[in-house]
Amino acid sequence: MKNKAILTFLLIIFMIPAHVTFSDEVNIYSARKEYLIKPLTDEFTKETGIKVNILSAQSKVLIKKIIDEGKSTPADILLTVDAGNLHDAKTKGISIPIRSNKLMKLVPAHLRDIDNHWFGLSIRSRVIMYNPNNISPSKISTYESLANSELKNRVCIRSSSNIYNQSLMSSIIHHNGELYAYDWASNVVRNFSHSPKGNDRSQMTSVVLGKCDVTLANTYYLGKWITSKKEIEREYAKKIKIIFPNQNDRGAHINISGALITKYSKNIDSATKLIEFLASDRAQEIYAKKNHEYPIRQDIEVSNIVKSWGYPFKMDMMSLTTLGSLNNQAGIIFDKAGWK
Repeated sequence: MKNKAILTFLLIIFMIPAHVTFSDEVNIYSARKEYLIKPLTDEFTKETGIKVNILSAQSKVLIKKIIDEGKSTPADILLTVDAGNLHDAKTKGISIPIRSNKLMKLVPAHLRDIDNHWFGLSIRSRVIMYNPNNISPSKISTYESLANSELKNRVCIRSSSNIYNQSLMSSIIHHNGELYAYDWASNVVRNFSHSPKGNDRSQMTSVVLGKCDVTLANTYYLGKWITSKKEIEREYAKKIKIIFPNQNDRGAHINISGALITKYSKNIDSATKLIEFLASDRAQEIYAKKNHEYPIRQDIEVSNIVKSWGYPFKMDMMSLTTLGSLNNQAGIIFDKAGWK
């Protein structure tokens, strides 16, 4: 009987898939601020008993750290923004395919990696923002319109080194081709009111202060202004408007925050459960309302602020795997066009 029991135990052990572990913790390297995701990880811990540890830094820093740490990395999950960053992490060999039927059902196909290395967990749209006192929205209803000569000295946009702009350029390449993308970028550069400098909120401030009339920014930055503790930012929010571009054709450009499991994760089972939780209806609603982003499924409630901008809107449904794969071409075109 004793030998039979041992044999049964060994059979059970060898039948368990190699990627499954039994840890009660998971370690996240996060390019998102800890205060944004901690309410969700606290809920996950309460529900599952699995402890979550978070290390926050910029995406490039975290990817390099995981590479440098190699097999000794404590990181189980890389949580970051933009399909460009997620694609970069995958091409550098630090991720593995995630085996989860639940995630395949929860995350729409265009919002996940074609090989299931990463999955989108929230949506952001890079929209046109403008000063309603200085320009008519009918003049700027598409991304393409930003290249029109009548906007000379009226456009301010951040640097081409910014991943958000690189992904937008990738979408322009995908929909219009490289030659058009080069012409578009060159003409937008001619329309700059000043050389690119600062972040999205810097560009939005320039619009409010009359230093330019039009910019590109992610929607949630306006949400941050509207809910800011600073009176001046709340006042600025009243003086700028949003346009969701290309509503009569492909739809507004979108991107994601998303997650992958690292190649040398020690806690794959727990990491998979956490990503599944973050894609769940409950977590999606909490996150969308807290950060004024969009959930990955349109049947989930958004904040009143997001509703006030117009929701749902027509989104560009291009595969974000394609978006990431075009990042290098986007950088080359930006350089040729003189977009600093």
